[in-house]
Amino acid sequence: MKPTYIFIFLFPLFLFSQEDLLNEINSDSLPDSKVGAAFKGLKIVNFESTKLVAKKEFTFIVSHRFGSLKNGIDTFFGLDDAVTRLNFVYGIGNGINIGVSRSSFQKIYEASLKYRIINQEKHVSPFTIVGFNSILINTALDKASYPLLEFKHRLGYTAQLLVSRKISTKLSLELAPTLFHDNFVIINEQDNTQFALGIGGRYKLTKRWSVNADYGLHVNRASNSPFKNPLSIGIDLETGGHVFQMHFTNAEGMNTNSFLGQASGSWDNGDIFFGFNLSRRF
Repeated sequence: MKPTYIFIFLFPLFLFSQEDLLNEINSDSLPDSKVGAAFKGLKIVNFESTKLVAKKEFTFIVSHRFGSLKNGIDTFFGLDDAVTRLNFVYGIGNGINIGVSRSSFQKIYEASLKYRIINQEKHVSPFTIVGFNSILINTALDKASYPLLEFKHRLGYTAQLLVSRKISTKLSLELAPTLFHDNFVIINEQDNTQFALGIGGRYKLTKRWSVNADYGLHVNRASNSPFKNPLSIGIDLETGGHVFQMHFTNAEGMNTNSFLGQASGSWDNGDIFFGFNLSRRF
């Protein structure tokens, strides 16, 4: 990868020092100046949230995304065509996580780093700001179909800045400016480096239930691209050490490069996918 891209994806790491990272907050015993977590899940729906795993805590996330509802009873409304992602996240320090995952969508392996830059605090900061970087390997690319394929073409990268605000005890919102780069794109006119703005939110219905939604506005999608901007709507249920998220979305892939760059469904004609994320904290 060119030094320019190395700088782009590592740049957010230079925005903070270890001393700036704040301790994971227990929302049940917060000082008056502290603000509780804006989100309960590590993801809003598709987009990463500003929630992090606590130091020395391990979280295992199983994600399923079924086939299109549009196919009806032939595929039992998509249940016959499941895509699965297994994601392991560990808190290596106060406000810093590492993760590894494997998705059956394009047989993608991914490693990620997520780190808190600042936490929302009364009279100090109106926002929580978190950085997220990842590198993935698309192992499904077939050399028989692409004879000139090299290992570098399988790689993709993501850099995100996640900015959230807990507006009230019920409502939280987030913006997620995103840069992602794929060394191989299937649309010749598509730039390898792509930009998007994520918008998401959570509205708390009861102590354990909430409605979540997020949307990704792709800024430089090729004019002849068949892919769409991802829109996702879901419900979260918190049950002790579990967070169970059920949702509908027009993106089948669950990695950032996949759902932002290759969302193939359309809400207009019912070509959407049902899915869920199940998180277990250890």
